[in-house]
Amino acid sequence: MTEHDLLRAALAEELRAAGELRRELHRNPDLSGAETATRDAVLAALPGGDSAVSTAQTGAVLRIGGSGPAVGVRGELDALATEETTGVAWASAKPGVMHACGHDVHLAAVTALARAVDRVGGPAPLLVVLQPREETYPSGALDIVDSGVLVAQDCRAMIGAHVQPVLAPGVVACVPGGVNASSDEFEIVVTGESGHAAYPHLTRDPVLALSQIVVALQSVVSRAVDPMIPAVVGVSSLQAGNAANVVPGLARATGTIRTLSKPARELLHNRVADTAESVARAHGCEAKVVFTRGEPVLENDPELASRAAHHLAYQGVQISSTLRSVGADDFSYYGELIPSLMLFVGTDTDKPLHSSGFLPGDEDLARVARAMLAGYLTAAERLTD
Repeated sequence: MTEHDLLRAALAEELRAAGELRRELHRNPDLSGAETATRDAVLAALPGGDSAVSTAQTGAVLRIGGSGPAVGVRGELDALATEETTGVAWASAKPGVMHACGHDVHLAAVTALARAVDRVGGPAPLLVVLQPREETYPSGALDIVDSGVLVAQDCRAMIGAHVQPVLAPGVVACVPGGVNASSDEFEIVVTGESGHAAYPHLTRDPVLALSQIVVALQSVVSRAVDPMIPAVVGVSSLQAGNAANVVPGLARATGTIRTLSKPARELLHNRVADTAESVARAHGCEAKVVFTRGEPVLENDPELASRAAHHLAYQGVQISSTLRSVGADDFSYYGELIPSLMLFVGTDTDKPLHSSGFLPGDEDLARVARAMLAGYLTAAERLTD
C-alpha cells in the first residue's frame, strides 16, 4: 500500500471513535468566547493533546508528526445561540445553544485525521488548529493569525472543510479564487428634531428620512456594482421611537455589506455613506454612518484547489467547481498569511445551516474527514515540490 492508501485506511478506522466524539460535542455545545470545555474535550481525544499551545483565549494548536514545515487543518469550536429541535437522543443539553453550523462535525473530522496521521505517519507534520469565535466578533481566526503562533509553528498552508447542505450528499466543492464574501456591518443613525406627531411640520422626522434611506440603499448594488460581481447591501434592523403620537429625535438602522470583490467592497462603503448622508440632508436631518469591518474575501489558492480536486477525484468524489456564496467565514484571514483552501462538503440533510433542525449524519462526518485528508495531502505535496 502507498503512504496515501495507509492514511485513508487509518482514517476509516478512526471514524467510529470520531462519531462518538461528535455526539459528545453536539450534546455539550459552547457559545463563542466560552469554548474552553469543547477545546478540552477535543484535546483529550487527540494524541499528545496535553502538549497543545494555547491561543486566542479559548483556542489551541497541536502539532502532530514532528518538526519541519507543517500543514494546518482547522476545526471551529463554537456553537450558536439556537434552540435545537432535532429530537435526537444526543441533542444539545444546553437550552438555547446548539451546533447548528456543523462545527461538531468539523472538530470530530480533524480529530480523526490527526489520529490517523499519528498512527501511520504522513508526508508532512499536521498542525491541528482549534479555533474559537468563528461565529462572532472579534474573530478567532484573526486573533490566531495576529498571535504569531502559525509562524512560530512553521505552518505553510491552511486547510478547512465545511458541511454545505446546498450541495448533494457526497459532492465536494473545490473552487479556486474567491468562494466566500467579505462581510462588513454598518450602523446608520439619523438625527432630526422631535415633536408632536400632530404637528409634523414643526419637526424634522428621522423616521421618514431613515425609511427613504433604506429604500435608496436597495439600488446601490444594481447601479454601482458590475452585474457580474456578487454583492449584497441589506438593512436588517430598525429602531425608532416608543410612542405613537411622538416624532422621535433619532432613528437607527443596521445592516450588512457583502461582496466577492475587494474594489467593490470599498466602493459600497462609500456609496452607503453618501446615500445615507444625502437622503437625510434632503429631509432636514443628519445621518452618521459607522462601519465595522469583518472578514475579507475568502480566496482559495488556485494550485491547492486544482491538486485537491485530483485527490478527491481519485477517491471517486464528485467535484463541484462552481459553488460560491456571499456567506462569510473568518477562515479568510488565514489566506492573507499563507496559501489556504476551503472545501465545501455536501450533506444528507435538507435543513439549512444555522437552523434549529440542522443535523448532518455519520456519513457526512466521514465525507468531511476524507475532504480534510485530501486537502492535507495536497498541501503536503506542495511543501515537497
